[in-house]
Amino acid sequence: MAKCQAVFLLVGALCVLSLAGVANAAENHFKVQGMVYCDTCRIQFMTRVSTIMEGATVKLECRNITAGTQTFKAEAVTDKVGQYSIPVDGDFEDDICEIELVKSPNSECSEVSHDVYAKQTAKVSLTSNNGEASDIRSANALGFMRKEPLKECPEVLKELDLYDVKAN
Repeated sequence: MAKCQAVFLLVGALCVLSLAGVANAAENHFKVQGMVYCDTCRIQFMTRVSTIMEGATVKLECRNITAGTQTFKAEAVTDKVGQYSIPVDGDFEDDICEIELVKSPNSECSEVSHDVYAKQTAKVSLTSNNGEASDIRSANALGFMRKEPLKECPEVLKELDLYDVKAN
C-alpha cells in the first residue's frame, strides 16, 4: 500500500511540474541581442577596419502582419563592446519585428542607408512557435556609415576580392 501511495505521489508531482512548464512557456519572455558598428568603408557589412559603437541607440518595433498596427516598441543603447539587449514579454507570432538604427554617438559615422535593397534593419522572430528552444534572439549586426571611407578601404576591398584595382 505504501508503494502504491508513493507511485501516485510521484505521478502527481510530475503532473504538477509539467503543468508549471506549460504555464511558464505561455508567458514568453525573450531577450533580443545584437551589435552596432561603424561601417568605415560604406559597404554595409563588417570588415577588419570596422569599429564597434558604444552609445548607439536602436529600436525594436513589432507590427501586426495583417493590420500593420504597431504592437510593441522598445529602445536600447549599446554598451562599451557595441552590444545591446532588449527584454520582451509576450508572443508576437502574427507580427514582423525589426531592429532599426536610431542615433549614432559619432557625428563622423552617423549615416543610415535608405537604399530599398540594403535597408539597415534586422528582423527577429519573437514567438515560441518557431522551433527555437532558447529565449535569446540574436539580431544581425547593424552599421552606421562613415561620411567618408577610410583610406585603407581600397586595400580591404581588394583583400575581399570586391575591388578591381585596375579599373580604379
